[in-house]
Amino acid sequence: MPWLSVLVPVYNVEAYLRECVESVMQQVQQLQGTAAAQIEVLLLNDASTDGSAQLAQQLCQQWPDTIQVIAHTHNQGLSAARNTLIEHARGQYLWFLDSDDCLEPGAIAALQRVVQHEQPDLVLCDFRLWRAKEKLKHRLRGERHRASFDVPKALRHAPVAAAGRMGLVSDRAALLEGLFLSGQMHAWSKISKRVLWQASADQPALRFPVGVAFEDMATMPCLLLRVHSFIYVPEVWVAYRQRAGSILASMNRQKGLDLGTALDAFAQLYQRQAQIEPSLATPAVHFAIAHLVARNYLGAMRALMRSHAEGAAALQVALAQSFLNNSPLTAAQLLQQYLQRGWWARYWRARSALSGLPTKHLHG
Repeated sequence: MPWLSVLVPVYNVEAYLRECVESVMQQVQQLQGTAAAQIEVLLLNDASTDGSAQLAQQLCQQWPDTIQVIAHTHNQGLSAARNTLIEHARGQYLWFLDSDDCLEPGAIAALQRVVQHEQPDLVLCDFRLWRAKEKLKHRLRGERHRASFDVPKALRHAPVAAAGRMGLVSDRAALLEGLFLSGQMHAWSKISKRVLWQASADQPALRFPVGVAFEDMATMPCLLLRVHSFIYVPEVWVAYRQRAGSILASMNRQKGLDLGTALDAFAQLYQRQAQIEPSLATPAVHFAIAHLVARNYLGAMRALMRSHAEGAAALQVALAQSFLNNSPLTAAQLLQQYLQRGWWARYWRARSALSGLPTKHLHG
């Protein structure tokens, strides 16, 4: 069984695919012995209409022992592509990589050292924003190194493993707190054991929701509830390419609604799990979840206002209902927490949108 499956959905990315795959294969070739042989790279062609399919086959012919190409007969979208990749993957660990992004040099070797020594359920890594033309303002914003995890106070004095990174952590509440505070829920900064995605006696298989935007926001929080151990490696392992056609660059009414309701499934699972496992229901975790729910609500409301769509009032009610269902804190409690933490900018950005929300569920 491979120790790692790198899963790459492919759709009309002819201009980027080779660079993406080569960033992986160059590292595979540098590994020694079984560490290299036990890696598989799966490319899923989601019915591309450019030259991506042919390029994927060329890459497979170039590295036939590592790369496998799978194909959809018709375009089904990113979620369905990832779901098919999960079904075909054989690795102990799964690493989703978008086909216009790249792995940074040394990432796979660093991951291999972590999983060989610690065997965590989940590995978190950092990333950088990759622009065609980087400007000084981008560097000043810290785009060369973006953290994917906001280390909670409880872990800041945790045991340190090799190379100065954090050791294995089994504090599930800390995992929720740190990731919800960071808001970095993308799939490609999280390398997970494949078993977490599989069905068990008490839960169904986990898959990405088909036909909606912000599929990572809808899925990765649910994955966290299945994790019992993790390691955060504060190193840049992924180069995240910035493109004009990205989801955040093309927000509209439907995408706004998808963003505002993305945490619906997680909230239901979390509420049930917290009853079984009260240690997950700490004030710090409640604040972190409420903070991300509010961020999503504000982003969805901005998209709704920009769209000038018919039925905006009904959509606003749906978004407000989602906030009330999903946030462990009321709007007033969250705003008070912002003030107590000295998050003045966040308080003022959220105040006008959140202060008008009711404290009870809406009807009709």
